Amino acid sequence: MSTKRVNEVHSMTLEVAYDYARDLVELEARGSGDTEGALFRIEQHYGISPNQLMHLRSRRAKSCDVGLYARLRMAYLDMCERKARTLLHKIEIEEAISHDADQDLADRLRALAAEIEAKKAGLRFGAASREAAE
Repeated sequence: MSTKRVNEVHSMTLEVAYDYARDLVELEARGSGDTEGALFRIEQHYGISPNQLMHLRSRRAKSCDVGLYARLRMAYLDMCERKARTLLHKIEIEEAISHDADQDLADRLRALAAEIEAKKAGLRFGAASREAAE
């Protein structure tokens, strides 16, 4: 594999890590001014340090190791699933209160949550099979 190809893959992965870090903090923040709280909660739930997140989020990081990238991706998928399930719950409450069924939207959210869950399961399975091979 040529050096140019390795650098292209590395750059793409680093760009995605930047985006994951930015999105994680935005999704976890409970309003403006809650960046520190969001960083703390992300560290508690996913084991990603605030320094790592801020370094990636500000695009100062020159690299991102595979373990950190995997935790970022898993955290991002987990957060997306949580947001989808929260929206689904709100829709179900609205349907129960107003009896105005928006079944199409609820079905799409259920499908999205299931798809995210499947991706997370695939990541866990892949990590477990790599560990077993070592």
